[in-house]
Amino acid sequence: MARPEFTVSVSVSTLPEQTHLEQSLYAYSYTVSIENTGDVLAQLIGRHWEIVDANGQLQTVDGLAVVGHQPVLAPGQSFQYSSWAQIGTPQGTMRGRFLCVTEGCEIFHAEVAEFLLADSASLH
Repeated sequence: MARPEFTVSVSVSTLPEQTHLEQSLYAYSYTVSIENTGDVLAQLIGRHWEIVDANGQLQTVDGLAVVGHQPVLAPGQSFQYSSWAQIGTPQGTMRGRFLCVTEGCEIFHAEVAEFLLADSASLH
């Protein structure tokens, strides 16, 4: 029996050119690495993100593809992309999932565990 699985990791950095302190807008770049850790060919179809600032303000982002790509990954292959988010507080969190499908048309989700949006230099 096929075992579809994508494993996801994320790294975050500040995005000073999109951060506007006077407007309480804080921007973060994030790089997502997706690896096919299953045993079947599969494609990433779409995404769902939940972005929450320190005040509990929720933004949701849903859509097809990631940065214009719907990568097809064989077992062991990976795909990486970078994007960004802007929130109203210096810290927040982000989590989500990717909608994926195997070549046999089996749908599965690749979960993205919650991660921190923050300037690591300000965390002591």
